[in-house]
Amino acid sequence: MTSNPRPPFPPFTRDSAVEKVRLAEDGWNTRDPEKVALAYTVDSRWRNRAEFADGREEIVAFLTRKWKRELEYRLIKELWAFDGNRIAVRFAYEWHDDSGNWFRSYGNENWEFDPDGLMRRRYACINDLPIKESERKFHWPLGRRPDDHPGLSDLDL
Repeated sequence: MTSNPRPPFPPFTRDSAVEKVRLAEDGWNTRDPEKVALAYTVDSRWRNRAEFADGREEIVAFLTRKWKRELEYRLIKELWAFDGNRIAVRFAYEWHDDSGNWFRSYGNENWEFDPDGLMRRRYACINDLPIKESERKFHWPLGRRPDDHPGLSDLDL
């Protein structure tokens, strides 16, 4: 085991995959690049849209840039499928730019984990939809989504 194991560990059950997805959502909603990067192997490889990151240092740099640009970021993830050490999720997040333009970004991610529960591969496809502030659906204080806030399916997203 590494010095930073991240349960639950593969192979995943439905319950452990749902838990892993929620833990990832919670981490990203902190908007703390250093903290989020600890969920990934030191040599993790990413594709996020058309950008590639190799290793935690590049992941931290990527997330730092992301959250300087995507303000008031709020994310919801939902399990799509799982098998062994892999999980597929769909997600949506809302944010605005520095001019106050709001967006809802939709996407899918494919994840692969090492035996210690750290993500070693992340492949994300994302599309941005401009929305009016009045069309926002993610209304909670910045940080972790409250347990009673609707998920993607509940919101018909």
